[in-house]
Amino acid sequence: MNGISRRKLLAGGLGGAAGLVTADRLARRYGLIPPDGGGIYGPGETLTYAAQRLLTRHSMAREFARSQISNPPFANEVAPMGEVFHRLQKEAFAGWRLAVDGMVARPASFALDQLRGFPRRSQITHLACEEGWSYIAEWTGVPLAYILKITGALPQARYVVYRSIQSDWWDSVDMADALHPQTILAMWMNGGPLPVEFGGPLRLRVPRQLGYKSVKYITGLTVTDNLKRFGKGLGSASPEGGYAWYAGI
Repeated sequence: MNGISRRKLLAGGLGGAAGLVTADRLARRYGLIPPDGGGIYGPGETLTYAAQRLLTRHSMAREFARSQISNPPFANEVAPMGEVFHRLQKEAFAGWRLAVDGMVARPASFALDQLRGFPRRSQITHLACEEGWSYIAEWTGVPLAYILKITGALPQARYVVYRSIQSDWWDSVDMADALHPQTILAMWMNGGPLPVEFGGPLRLRVPRQLGYKSVKYITGLTVTDNLKRFGKGLGSASPEGGYAWYAGI
């Protein structure tokens, strides 16, 4: 990755505070600073993100056997969805759209029927919440990489911001996760349509990170090279609420 060696980063991560400072300098040199890399916890966030990107950039989340699917899976509580969502739900989500804009050659807006016709990937993966609960489920959907391909994501793009119909909830991933084969826009779960309580009709599934990165009710994607103009510039709503932007597992 950009010429940085595993030896340099691992060596920089040792030795307490001095090691954190060294690792921070290396990460800045090679462009591995997360958007929430400032402040008192910045060096630790930077070391975590840079080390994971260097050592596990192409790693795969564990996939499980069908016999290991949780029965039943746990559906965490969500805030009231509002009038617009309920109107779409009454129409079987026929009017649901996924808008794709930003640094793409061909901005687009896709209906669910269009998304359902794209190439699919199925995977049985573990969703782990930072609050301590988890479950294993089969997720099926279109790879995010495919959406980025057909809309022509520009080579200088660094992040994909994704937005929920819940207006205050949004997040982002870097291109390493956006292009990863296991990152999908899920529309099916355990062989059936994705239930509303699990994010239906459309949820981003990022199995290499904690559950809060797999945002429910996705309506928009923005491809960008800079996250400073989104929200408070920390990369997502999560660090604005005290969580880390990068939540690799």
